[in-house]
Amino acid sequence: MNYINILAQAAGSSGSAEGSIVPMDLIWQHIISLGIVEALAFISFGIVCLLYGWRIYKILVSISFGLVGLTIAILANRYIEGVIIWLALVSVVLFAVVSIPLMRYGVAALSAAACGILTGGGWLAVGLPEQYIWAGALIGVVAGAMISFVAKGYKISIMLFTSFGGGSLIGAGVLAVLYHYMVEGEKLKQIVFEQKWFLPIMLLIPMALGMYLQNKFIKGAKNWGI
Repeated sequence: MNYINILAQAAGSSGSAEGSIVPMDLIWQHIISLGIVEALAFISFGIVCLLYGWRIYKILVSISFGLVGLTIAILANRYIEGVIIWLALVSVVLFAVVSIPLMRYGVAALSAAACGILTGGGWLAVGLPEQYIWAGALIGVVAGAMISFVAKGYKISIMLFTSFGGGSLIGAGVLAVLYHYMVEGEKLKQIVFEQKWFLPIMLLIPMALGMYLQNKFIKGAKNWGI
């Protein structure tokens, strides 16, 4: 699977259909395009993030911001032809390096993004109008960003975004395996598209488990601090 093409497609997509805010078709196509090796890799790395994200969160922040740099380079390539490789390399390295001294702000940004997606998904799950999903997402973004700057909130933010990332990877991998090997594809697609609560619940359950377990591991770690 060509990940650069996927990033470019995602960056250029504004929705799956006219009047649709959430690009479900695009998300679904990315999930079912995963092969068995990729799906198992997603699940494996997702478990690591879910359980031990608190130990590798600085690496995860740098990788995330490196991917932001890559996305910006892909978008810039639409206007600057022929330099995508060098532009992408410089942009990835620059964003990854800059994230190190700005680690707390990086954690806050990822926590805000995770909360925004969760509250936006919750908005849809309870049947509220999709065209106003930004209202639900905005609440999560503000709350997620603020958590990082209150007492003991930094640890919560770390557990939040690493558990969210781990849960997302596990969910995508599990759906890909189910689609290709265990469940009739069209039936699974129908559930995902028609039951608005399905994806939020599928993400929330492993995420909540990850936060619970990470909290226990952090308390038991003698030499760990932030």
